[in-house]
Amino acid sequence: MDKAKFLQPNRFWLKNYDRHIPADIHYQRTNLVKLFEDTAKKYPNKPFLTSNEYTFSFECVSNLVDNLTISLIRLGLKKGDRVALILPNIPQFVIAYYAILKAGGIVVAMNPNYKLSEFQFLFKDSLPKYVFCLGRHQDIIMDLAGIAEINSVITTTIEDIPFLVPNEPKEKEETRSKFYDFLKLLKPDNKEYKISYPELTPEDPAVFQYSGGTTGIPKAAIGLHKNITANVIQFRTWCDLKEGKEVVLAVIPLYHVYGMVLALNIGANIAANVILVEDPRDTDFILEEIEKHSVTFYPGVPSMYYAINQNQKVRDGKCDLTSIKACISGSAPLHPQIKEEFERLTGGRLVEGYGLSEAPTATHCNPLFGKNKADSIGLPLPDVDCRVVDLETGLIDMAIGEPGELILKGPQVMQGYHNNPAENNLALRDGWLYTGDVVRMDDEGYFFIIDRKKSLIKVGGFQVWPNEIETVINSHPKVKESAVGGVPDIEKGEKVIAWIVRESDQDLDTDEILQWCEKQLVFYKIPSEILFVERIPRTGMGKVLRRELISEYNKSRGCPKSGQPLFFSHFW
Repeated sequence: MDKAKFLQPNRFWLKNYDRHIPADIHYQRTNLVKLFEDTAKKYPNKPFLTSNEYTFSFECVSNLVDNLTISLIRLGLKKGDRVALILPNIPQFVIAYYAILKAGGIVVAMNPNYKLSEFQFLFKDSLPKYVFCLGRHQDIIMDLAGIAEINSVITTTIEDIPFLVPNEPKEKEETRSKFYDFLKLLKPDNKEYKISYPELTPEDPAVFQYSGGTTGIPKAAIGLHKNITANVIQFRTWCDLKEGKEVVLAVIPLYHVYGMVLALNIGANIAANVILVEDPRDTDFILEEIEKHSVTFYPGVPSMYYAINQNQKVRDGKCDLTSIKACISGSAPLHPQIKEEFERLTGGRLVEGYGLSEAPTATHCNPLFGKNKADSIGLPLPDVDCRVVDLETGLIDMAIGEPGELILKGPQVMQGYHNNPAENNLALRDGWLYTGDVVRMDDEGYFFIIDRKKSLIKVGGFQVWPNEIETVINSHPKVKESAVGGVPDIEKGEKVIAWIVRESDQDLDTDEILQWCEKQLVFYKIPSEILFVERIPRTGMGKVLRRELISEYNKSRGCPKSGQPLFFSHFW
């Protein structure tokens, strides 16, 4: 079928950009390590990382990165080796992140709260040769040793933070081969050893970020150095962030590209003090950090802003949040009520954006100073081209206002999926990234999420795949079959609902299912509600009709109809 005439005017949304945003941006040929090191040379004494009461300057972190890089190369890390980075938002994550990249490795960041079965898939697919993790992960890593040929495991703890720059690193007893203490590797011995650093180019892979893609099965999107650096520059420009003047709150996990790009890498690029928060659910601590450090930029997810809105100290006017200038909300739909209340309570700007792991991490955002539209993901970022095409073939451009699949081009679009040519052929066609999201675009260039082609659920910014939860539930001996779907939730964006058919004559209750899930799934994947039903609706080919279950659920509880943005969206 021939492509239809392109009906949408070329980048006509530019007229709605804020005045400070150019139509096109010049991107230097650089890499993420140089982006950080250039800032460290220019601002050596400026604070870069703050974790609780400990602050580390750019020069300090740069020196620690250099030392760890030497140790990694001595351990045998070669250019292109994958490295599992399984740490929360602590300084060790940042030091390891830049050291892995400087040594030529590819960062495969993983959620430290995952359970063994969740790690098994990621290790089998990415085959990391090196692992950074918390001490409590040692037994899990040993169980994973048969899946990937792990060369070395570097462990650390939260308690190590005060010892990151000691005169003499504290000693830890090494009881297992292949296990190394993070602190010891920061003090490489002084023996003569010639270090050969790899040459990094913008076209080299930097990260694997797991995504549901177009099928809902997790796969690793390959983000090149040039993809991530381009997105850093795009968003730095969009938010009008000033070099050497900003304080960035890193509450969103750094192990996801959203936090990795909009908190860590932007902070490194603009010489910001990045405030690391390990527990995103500790709202009182977050408020203390905002006040103490005068946070100016706070990328997050709707559930975080909702929690601040509901905090009694904030509502009573006992917290000074006036330092906040800009907040970007992603990962889930931003309810207009959350936006309005947050801006009233803080005086800062909260705008909604959109992105995906395949274009790490953002492609659209509402203007910070200009017009925001309710339920809109905003305008394409500079240098991002967008089309809305028919759902059947993906070849016909839809008229303005008509729904279709969002496809896009831009400097931040991934190279492709790791080891998955079939999915690459679906997602990347003729230079366009097919997002799998159904959108409409209005006559001012604002985009609105209508639906999504895949079944991905977003819970408080985290990706949840229904098939994974169904597999766990169906393994219970008293369960005949199950179906899992996402329904709207004002706090989390979406919540997980499980419909379960019991085996005949079996006594099975909600508590038993929850306990079963808690043993095998991270907390945000555990169903918020469990409904026991007589049957699971299916198509003639046996495919579960999740939409039918969700539609009936929404009707019975007066939720928004299927198709409204509160329910369907695919964000960071």
